[in-house]
Amino acid sequence: MYFFFVRQYVHTHTHTKHAHSLTCNAVYVFSTFAFRKCTESGSNMWIYVFLGNALRGIGETPVTPLGISYVDDFAKAENSPFYIACLQTITLLGPMFGFLLGSYCAKLYVDIGYVDMESVTITPKDARWVGAWWMGFMVSSALLLISSIPFWFLPRSLPKQEGDKDRRENLDGTEDALNNNHNLKLTDIAKGFLPSLKRLLGTPAYFLLLCGSILKFNSFIGLFTFKAKYMEQQFGQSASRANFLIGVLNLPAVAVGIFLGGLLMKRYKLSLVSGAQLSFATSFMAYLLLLLQFGTKCDNIPVAGLTISYNGTQSVSYNREMLFSECNRDCSCSAEEWDPVCSDSGITYISPCMAGCISSSGYGKNTVFHNCSCVSASYPAGSSTSVRLGQCPHAKDCSRSFTSYMAVSVLSSFINSLGATPGYMVIIRCISPELKSLALGIQTLVTRTLGGIPAPVYFGALIDSTCLKWSIKKCGGRGACRIYDSAMYRYAMGNKCESRM
Repeated sequence: MYFFFVRQYVHTHTHTKHAHSLTCNAVYVFSTFAFRKCTESGSNMWIYVFLGNALRGIGETPVTPLGISYVDDFAKAENSPFYIACLQTITLLGPMFGFLLGSYCAKLYVDIGYVDMESVTITPKDARWVGAWWMGFMVSSALLLISSIPFWFLPRSLPKQEGDKDRRENLDGTEDALNNNHNLKLTDIAKGFLPSLKRLLGTPAYFLLLCGSILKFNSFIGLFTFKAKYMEQQFGQSASRANFLIGVLNLPAVAVGIFLGGLLMKRYKLSLVSGAQLSFATSFMAYLLLLLQFGTKCDNIPVAGLTISYNGTQSVSYNREMLFSECNRDCSCSAEEWDPVCSDSGITYISPCMAGCISSSGYGKNTVFHNCSCVSASYPAGSSTSVRLGQCPHAKDCSRSFTSYMAVSVLSSFINSLGATPGYMVIIRCISPELKSLALGIQTLVTRTLGGIPAPVYFGALIDSTCLKWSIKKCGGRGACRIYDSAMYRYAMGNKCESRM
């Protein structure tokens, strides 16, 4: 991992600057000529993270298709939905634990134990904060290794419960086929694969469900990947709090929904048609709630030169020249800096220099800048002309909007998951028993490939298009986004998710 094998995290160059170097009378040197002479060493350690995730994916892929097929084969037909629902519900305990662990790690600075935290001038709510992400990999990899041990003790087959003679005969045939497969060569398996695949995709019900799963998985992955980031940017939540809320609210709602969906199928002995109808109804209701969910909003944070003018009255569209005003034009400020400060009026300035501040007091996170000309120019005489380090919080009514957002989000997660088990059972029951494992394997492969891989890419590109202020890397080039247009961000996320539902 990067943290252990290479070096400490390279901070954005403004994180630990002396406060005096950020004021109006400081001399800024930030030119493209400096970039030409700059050298920034890279790292190939990402390859190890990539290979580790690839191995993890190879290991976990057989669990879903083979595990569910295993349970369905050795359980009564009426009990199978309930057992599968239990299996999928327990599967969600992992992400729940992961989000809670991620919440804890996000509170800790990436180089905790190796840097003086008093010298770090940012907080977990700052866009530049990087949590101790490496700690999650350590804990989860150890638990993954331990959890693999019980799989070595599973029997090859389980005794079939009484009844369901037809299924017993099918199972006997399946077991005979499995025993014979040990003597098959790779060429023989390949010859049988293509006809089986053609037969599988030629089943209209399965093919339609597969296409629907791809679209739905696109929306789910895109929303799930950027949900925490959306909560951070739209409602001003820290990464730690966003992960915590997803772990304790959204995922338990999904788990309960999946469990109740399986219980409903067992209790009322729903047929394939009824199961498909339930799955469609819950998906449609979740779609309507998604529309309502993205209707809750918070306005842009007032940032001088980005979202409002320096006098605090006029909305502006981003333009590099708009970052400057008469009050800071003689300060030699850099437009590339991002060290936000907050005035008592609730207006954020992108740096103390841009606020026209002359002096400072305090240290670290408690730094206060004084005699800020841009603050005094906008407000009556006698008002405070000081600003404190850090971005201003969202307005108070944003907290109410966030509460509404979370309530609708949890309800949407619950209703959408109610149809998960019925939809899964429709896939299992609409195909021949001997194609069951192949069908589930193809579904897992296709949804993860066509649904899981592209979604974060185009969702991320769409979100990037709503950025108002980009950071600049040490040697030039675009870095991470510091602030987004809240309205455009919301429209981008909402429209993309709804188009895939």
